[in-house]
Amino acid sequence: MKKIIQLLICLTSIVIPVAANGIKESSTPQIGCAIYKFDDTFMSGVRNSILNAVEGKAKITIVDSENNQAKQNEDVELFIKLGIDCMILNPVDRAAAGVEIDKAKASQIPIVFVNRQPFVDDMEKWDKVYYVGARAKESGIMSAQILADYWKTHPEADRNNDGILQYVLLKGEPGHQDAEQRSEASTEYLKKDGIKIQKLAEDTAMWDQVKAQEKMASFLASFGNGIEAVIANNDDMALGAIEALKADGYFSNNKYMPVIGVDATAPALQALQEGTLLGTVLNDAHNQANAAVNIALLLAKNEKIDSVSIGYEMEGHYVWIPYQKVTQKNYKNFLE
Repeated sequence: MKKIIQLLICLTSIVIPVAANGIKESSTPQIGCAIYKFDDTFMSGVRNSILNAVEGKAKITIVDSENNQAKQNEDVELFIKLGIDCMILNPVDRAAAGVEIDKAKASQIPIVFVNRQPFVDDMEKWDKVYYVGARAKESGIMSAQILADYWKTHPEADRNNDGILQYVLLKGEPGHQDAEQRSEASTEYLKKDGIKIQKLAEDTAMWDQVKAQEKMASFLASFGNGIEAVIANNDDMALGAIEALKADGYFSNNKYMPVIGVDATAPALQALQEGTLLGTVLNDAHNQANAAVNIALLLAKNEKIDSVSIGYEMEGHYVWIPYQKVTQKNYKNFLE
């Protein structure tokens, strides 16, 4: 009990309650939501959309797991102690999702996972477990399509005139399904499209802009003008690469480097407007959040869940939100 009281005190500053309007407290669904870390640009968009989707329909306790799986384990234990009706979890470590499912099942509290996909075996542990996200492979293919179009229409991009696209790759978290599948799908598409490619370097920047800037600066120190493109698994890393490129004289005096990312965050759209980012892929935070909340509300009320009731196409216990290509030609369509 002492530990739970301490946890409640610690979480006071990061709990964001949203109470239903005109609904008695006793009839209001209670949802607990843990985000792997609040300062992730994309997940900040998901978090804000979750809050907007919940407003007037439920009361939510939303916490920052601070990119710490032990902290998220404590968050889940707190939700269970609070007796919430459903959890929405964005896992710190997808490999730990099975443990959270076991805890939730023992307490009969359904879970909706969002953005970080648990392993299939874990998803099958209980029929009150759902996942909302996007097919990572699609984003990798779309990223590659944007780069391929540029390569084919800008012969000057082949600086050494060897007919080979020399690139560097900035990866997200090792083992994360998005990082692995985006990386593989993008390079496989380029090959199938008939483009000869050569990977000069690859490193993880953990989805982080500052880390990506440091990695890109290191790539430039090693390969200089030999780099002809940057493939980044998300926009924050793409923007970090752009900052390193700017420091090296790019994006001025006709010195250009194609950089592609994924997510279509507000800063990325700004970079598209400035002409420093070649393209990105919309990872639809708004609809991922809406679908997760719709499922959570139905689970909390023990009501039927299907494509009609949640408003999104389902495949079993999965909801896949489609990606969209965003380029310098169409980015204005995605501005809020």
